[in-house]
Amino acid sequence: MTADQAAEAAEATGATARRRPLVLRNRRFAAVWAAQVLTQAAGRMFQVGAVWWLVGYAAGSDRGLASGAFLAVSTLPAVALAPLVAALIARRPHRTVLGASAAVAGLVALGTAGWTYAATPPMAVMYGAALLLAGCQAVFDPCLTTSVPELVGDDDIEAATGFELATQSLAGLAGGLLGPLVVDGAGLAGIVAGCAGAYLLAAALIGATRFPGGPGAPGGDDAAAGSDAPSAARRPLRRILADLPFIRRVLLCFTAANVFTTAVFVVMPLYTRSVLHADGSTVAALEAALGAGTLVGSFTGGRLPGAPTAVGAGCLGLMAAALALPGLAAGQAPAVGAMAVAGWSVGVIGVRFVALFQRLVPAEDRPGFFAVMQALLGATFPVSSLAFGLLGDHLSPRTLCLVQALGVLPVAAALWWTGRREAAAPEAGAPEASDPEASAAQPIGDVR
Repeated sequence: MTADQAAEAAEATGATARRRPLVLRNRRFAAVWAAQVLTQAAGRMFQVGAVWWLVGYAAGSDRGLASGAFLAVSTLPAVALAPLVAALIARRPHRTVLGASAAVAGLVALGTAGWTYAATPPMAVMYGAALLLAGCQAVFDPCLTTSVPELVGDDDIEAATGFELATQSLAGLAGGLLGPLVVDGAGLAGIVAGCAGAYLLAAALIGATRFPGGPGAPGGDDAAAGSDAPSAARRPLRRILADLPFIRRVLLCFTAANVFTTAVFVVMPLYTRSVLHADGSTVAALEAALGAGTLVGSFTGGRLPGAPTAVGAGCLGLMAAALALPGLAAGQAPAVGAMAVAGWSVGVIGVRFVALFQRLVPAEDRPGFFAVMQALLGATFPVSSLAFGLLGDHLSPRTLCLVQALGVLPVAAALWWTGRREAAAPEAGAPEASDPEASAAQPIGDVR
């Protein structure tokens, strides 16, 4: 073989390696990503299973308020602890933070499982466990996102981000499917014990993974501990959004939409119980349809033509139609189909707009911006859960489906108008990429 042939063969081998999925090429990232899937699936399984336990077994006539309050408690830490989490991630080695948060969650779930095996716990215990587990997850997820540059090379950043976006879909699919089934089959104790096993396995994966460079080395754990602090503190969070008016308007649109779309996690169990008169397997089917749709949307969203705002407005309109369908036509088949379509829309929106934000937000502002984004979107979930939980004790679930749809429609119109306004009159001094049409023309990283 000549030197030229050897070079061509090496290049072909390298190209083949690059085409392989990231999790097959990078064992460190694969282990940490698997840990994220396990923790999020455990958290989702606990939430869905506990809500079904409240609706189907424990809450009685106040099932709407009880389930809504439970979901609100499960989302408070991500909002309330955001500044503390940012400081913790900035000051401590990322591997330590990831492993400790997973281990603490495992111990909390294990202790709760022991209580539930001994006797049926009061609902206050389940609310407290939900609060602690959500707090651990609120630390784990942003820490993993911050750790990605330590685990992968620059060429794999987009692929790693794609896998991260798909994690929630995988976790929602697995956790949502197993939660009600385990509650019906093994009771509350079975689901909490399963969550404990998943959290502890995730902690073991993190513990067995050595971050590149090791403690004290460039790019290693100790160096990473303070790597993001200067950039995150360069400007106040309020100033970051003030200087990004187009993105601020988009975020406000999605914040308003979240109030109505995230209510499905309250409405679906109520719909199953009161309209379909079915058991946990039906709740599992609805959750699985939502998760599968989101997963497909995450992988196909980057291939849809059009500006992000146009695609997002269209997806919100489609989601409104899907949410209204179970209210207009009662039945399991319409509900499953509606959840699949709504999930697909969520997946597409997530991929298109996270990619848009990554391009438009200056690199030094991204840590602060994504902290603001998480807080804004997360703050709507407790509001939505409590509001629709209270309404669920007075209105039929079919009516709640129509309320959701009617709430999403004006937001879709506002998002479409925001894109048209930005395209027609780009702001003075803004970079060319701030035009949504221009941003849509840029390729979004392939997720394989």
